[in-house]
Amino acid sequence: MFAYIPILAVVIFILVTSLRVLNEYERGVVFRLGRIIGAKGPGLILLFPVIDRMTKLSLRTFAMDVPNQDVITRDNVSIKVNAVVYFRVVDPIRAILEVEDYMYATSQISQTTLRSVCGGVELDEILAHRDMVNERVQTILDLHAGPWGIKVANVELKYIDLPQEMQRAMAKQAEAERERRAKVINAEGEFQAATKLAQAAEIISARPEALQLRYLQTMREMAAESQTATILPIPLDFIRSFFHGPSHAAPARAGMEPAEARPAPAPRTTVELTDRPEATPDGDA
Repeated sequence: MFAYIPILAVVIFILVTSLRVLNEYERGVVFRLGRIIGAKGPGLILLFPVIDRMTKLSLRTFAMDVPNQDVITRDNVSIKVNAVVYFRVVDPIRAILEVEDYMYATSQISQTTLRSVCGGVELDEILAHRDMVNERVQTILDLHAGPWGIKVANVELKYIDLPQEMQRAMAKQAEAERERRAKVINAEGEFQAATKLAQAAEIISARPEALQLRYLQTMREMAAESQTATILPIPLDFIRSFFHGPSHAAPARAGMEPAEARPAPAPRTTVELTDRPEATPDGDA
């Protein structure tokens, strides 16, 4: 009986070393004598020692950071761009057979694609239409990494490093744009105010009592304030009576036209200057 103990120990050791447990998000590509037999998992997997070899892969989404890339845009601006790429393995067998290291290959193709896409657009497009650049990079990456069993889920530009000279120029441009908008808004406000004042003047000219109501309202607002001195505005009709009152109030004399009532202008004296020499006592010129 004791002779079977070593054999039993060897069998238990082989069983223990042949068992593998894969998580729900893991898959194992099994090679038997160098030939692939399929992807196994998740759960308990039995492998034959010596003849079977398993390569384990994760099906979760990877977030890979693309380092800074020196890029010259289409409008000849030198910038540095980095991004982050989200991808996952959808076909474990192709990810093992088609490429040696799918992580390294995806990283390299992401760097080259980012440089080529950013170099083919202008700086304003990268800054203002970043979503378009992200979508274009994602489409190219998905096209190249698809045969490797890789699915690129998303690409996002993280940081765009601009030269100091370009930052100052963009700041000046933004400041000038803000000033232009402020002037336009101010001009529009003046135009609207002038329009409303013109409409108010037409209403007051048609209804003179509206001016008196406005005058009383102004008086009430001034009286409500806590001031020691109160300034009373004088109506324009009161001032106009001093200038036009005597001309309308003075009666015209009977039998005399208005032109005759005005005093006659003083006669003018005309002096004629000549350049003739004075006469001599002998009468010679």
